[in-house]
Amino acid sequence: MDSEKGLRVAVIVGSTRDGRFGPTVAAWVAERIAQRGDMAAEVIDLVETPAPTVFPAFGQPPAPGTTELLAEISPRLAAADAMVIVTPEYNHSFPAPLKNVIDWHHAEWQAKPVGFVSYGGLSGGLRAVEQLRVVLAELNAMTVRHTVSFHNYGDKFDAEGRPTDPAAEGAAKVMLDQLAWWARALAEAKAVRPYAA
Repeated sequence: MDSEKGLRVAVIVGSTRDGRFGPTVAAWVAERIAQRGDMAAEVIDLVETPAPTVFPAFGQPPAPGTTELLAEISPRLAAADAMVIVTPEYNHSFPAPLKNVIDWHHAEWQAKPVGFVSYGGLSGGLRAVEQLRVVLAELNAMTVRHTVSFHNYGDKFDAEGRPTDPAAEGAAKVMLDQLAWWARALAEAKAVRPYAA
């Protein structure tokens, strides 16, 4: 944790689909983080930094090019004090590229808080978030309770990419407040006693 810049928050854009809305939502989240003063956001877009899709056999070295691809993602996740995952909902779950980048990492998630901003149709992406909670619990990440969700998101943003529902600002503040509390609490705990899985 950089005492001058505050908490480092990785904002992960979980969708790689053509025409995706994720970058718009992620830009809004990053702006909310920047306005706080106690956090700094770094957006990790899985289109710009794709993770490898073929895992090596257990005990075997990774395929050529794997290390180079992960070098664009892994250090950024490791340096983060907290994460915010921006995800749509695909077939009652979250996108495969997001699961892929989660599965490539382990220590990078341990004892770090994760917040969620989801978007979708009637469900607002909440089913994707519920499944992510189970996956991240296996990696010893701490998911915060409050989320930001955009139901029928196509009607919820203006031409400048800003939510039209004023409640979104309050929801983001509550989620980020929880994220900051857990990030500082976990950082203090790890400074006294390193985390052991």
